[in-house]
Amino acid sequence: MVRGRLWRRSNPALSDERRAALVADLMDARRAVGSAGRTGDAEAVTAARARVHAAKVALGERGPPWWDDGAPDLNRHMARNTPYAEWFAALEASNSPP
Repeated sequence: MVRGRLWRRSNPALSDERRAALVADLMDARRAVGSAGRTGDAEAVTAARARVHAAKVALGERGPPWWDDGAPDLNRHMARNTPYAEWFAALEASNSPP
């Protein structure tokens, strides 16, 4: 969760080696987005963003859910607007200063 928004984690069934390779691909693609953006190459930005998306799908952070327990995919939803609202409120309360 980031700033109250739920984000999907990587598929825990991936091996450590596969996850590391995919994360390296993702970081390379993100660097390519930045580099292409600095040079103003719109086609290269588009291609690099496609690489970012492909890496995130392979990691399980986007695309079809990797879990099979029937839980909904609430990726990118605000926690307060989901079935996790009560949990999130308690989490916020426990992290607030006294």
